[in-house]
Amino acid sequence: MRRFFLIALLVALAVPARATVLLPIELRELVSTSSAIVHGRVVDARAAWVDGRRAIETFLTIDVTEYMKGSLGSTVTVRVPGGQIGRYRTIVVGAPAFGEGDEVVLFLRSYGGNLTIVGISQGAFRVVADASGRRLVTTPVVMGQSADANQAVVRGDATRRPLVIDAFRDMVRRLVTGGAAQ
Repeated sequence: MRRFFLIALLVALAVPARATVLLPIELRELVSTSSAIVHGRVVDARAAWVDGRRAIETFLTIDVTEYMKGSLGSTVTVRVPGGQIGRYRTIVVGAPAFGEGDEVVLFLRSYGGNLTIVGISQGAFRVVADASGRRLVTTPVVMGQSADANQAVVRGDATRRPLVIDAFRDMVRRLVTGGAAQ
């Protein structure tokens, strides 16, 4: 009887496990899923309590340089899971972290009245300058180099290289208009 009571107590106290599962998304699908694709600079990153103080999320304000798809105005605010307020921190594995001044290309969609990044980190690209000053778009870890639907997605692929921003923009715009990316 004691064993039965102990097992019943453990079952009653069990908490369901929750996890984030990211399936690799190809560029073609990323473009078609997005309602807007913005290139700009983070001008504000503000963490706030959400869901009745159960979690912290970060709200990024982006000063838009250009739209590759859609148009939402000269600035947009994007909701990103996770963040820190004082000693409290919410960590969401796979969520990108940006700070003021970061140059980004974001694939966005509206979800629950807020703009979010498609595929958590898969729709977030950083733009960085190389030693010669060229601005390069770094691809997320799980994404391949092209929009080829038959290309295998390989984590840690040594052939994956950053793309010059102009080549990336051209590839995205071809996909937006229904053309093939190369």
